[in-house]
Amino acid sequence: MALTRFREVFQVCQAAVIGMVHVRPLPATPLSRHSVRQLVEKAVQEAELYVDAGVDGLLVENMFDLPYVKGGQLGPEVVACMTRVCREVRSVTPSSLPCGVQILAGGNHAALAVAQAAELQFIRAEGFIFGHLGDEGWAEACAGPLLRYRKAIGAEGVMVLADVKKKHCAHAMTSDLGIGETARAAQFFLADGVVVTGAATGAEADPGELMEVLESVDLPVLVGSGVTRENAHTYTHAHGLIVGSYFKEGGRWAGELEAAKVKQFTDHVKRLREG
Repeated sequence: MALTRFREVFQVCQAAVIGMVHVRPLPATPLSRHSVRQLVEKAVQEAELYVDAGVDGLLVENMFDLPYVKGGQLGPEVVACMTRVCREVRSVTPSSLPCGVQILAGGNHAALAVAQAAELQFIRAEGFIFGHLGDEGWAEACAGPLLRYRKAIGAEGVMVLADVKKKHCAHAMTSDLGIGETARAAQFFLADGVVVTGAATGAEADPGELMEVLESVDLPVLVGSGVTRENAHTYTHAHGLIVGSYFKEGGRWAGELEAAKVKQFTDHVKRLREG
């Protein structure tokens, strides 16, 4: 059911290319220096470049909001601004192109609210199952409260794609659980898909771990970090490829988006899918 739904939304059977729109620092964050209108204009510009390059989906994220705070510490301005940005991004993209949102760090309830208001198709969720220790401190698992909230606001149409063994985190408390077992727990707790990553932003995911997860669940499995044109062939058996850093100048997430690189990558992946 989840796989069928994912394929219907993204309109491809494997290796859907999802481009990251990294929103510049939001108001009240330490690095903030843009007006809301400027934030919107930049995000829309990136979204249009991605659409022209032929990506299969977009994911909007407040990546520049350093240092991150835990979900319960997010201010209402974050939800307000991300809703505005996401709604404007949605308005300049084809209705057939799925769009999602992630709100750092672990702002999964906020992301669901934004997705519902902005008519997005999915969120990426941290800490869905099992607690872990991140840069921001201890994060509790949230599957139960999150899916109850989704039901309460009538957002059942918004898919929850959950990270497993999330990057930038210590998993010592669950070191006796393999990534396949962790993914099975996410499926048991009704995730709509799972995301496998490397240890940090831009770090390659372990192909062995990806295969273990693919063999462990009957869910969409996405790769959430470290995918490049050079290693894409390693990951095309995944159902989705979330790409940000590789598309930026110097391969760094904070760089400017390079349209030519996005086009070359998407064309390459499409050839791999067809081959």
